[in-house]
Amino acid sequence: MLTKKQRDLLVFIHERMQSGEVAPSFDEMRAALGLKSKSGIHRLINGLVERSYLERLPHRARALSVRRLPEGYRVRGEGGKSSLTVVPDPVLSHESVVADAVLSVPLYGRIAAGTPIEAIRDEGASVDVPQGFLGAGTHYALTVQGDSMIGAGINDHDTVIIRRCEDAESGAIVVALVDGQEATLKRLRRDRGKIILESENEAYPPRILEPKRVRIQGRLVSLLRRYDGAFP
Repeated sequence: MLTKKQRDLLVFIHERMQSGEVAPSFDEMRAALGLKSKSGIHRLINGLVERSYLERLPHRARALSVRRLPEGYRVRGEGGKSSLTVVPDPVLSHESVVADAVLSVPLYGRIAAGTPIEAIRDEGASVDVPQGFLGAGTHYALTVQGDSMIGAGINDHDTVIIRRCEDAESGAIVVALVDGQEATLKRLRRDRGKIILESENEAYPPRILEPKRVRIQGRLVSLLRRYDGAFP
């Protein structure tokens, strides 16, 4: 599910690109969404890329491609001309979310450097997640600590939902266990026989490691965020 800002940006990019192949500039995106800085646009685009709505194209100016449109977007044509109308998604009330199917996912506490995933599980702790946030497989939840992934829209105190797996494609955000003892949430890259764990924050340099030092423990599939200021 996209945020309103993500939806607005995706639709803006799509409609601008209908008249040409070049995406709008970051300044144009910022002005269209009423944001004060381009850093907010960077975060929104990273979130749309992660959710496979946008794709970055190498070696091209303003290198963005729309891969899919948000749910509720309709294309209507009259008299041989196409007009685009956004039909808003229904707003989910608290009651409808509660009534929808939810699954209980074990909560493994805060993900922090120097602590293996298995060591931070709080037995009996869990979080209820709408079934639509999950796919096939076994899942667990983690509470994010720190700002190393803010560029991907993952903030301190967010709860991330992880699907257990032992491998993931390059570019995926994964839980990686380094040297059998340090669990970290990072973007996975592979290059020239090395494993690269990348932050989404320029303040944290990438880590280049031998594959034998890294074990994948899961892949990010969903994110939950609370706005009431009451964090676990």
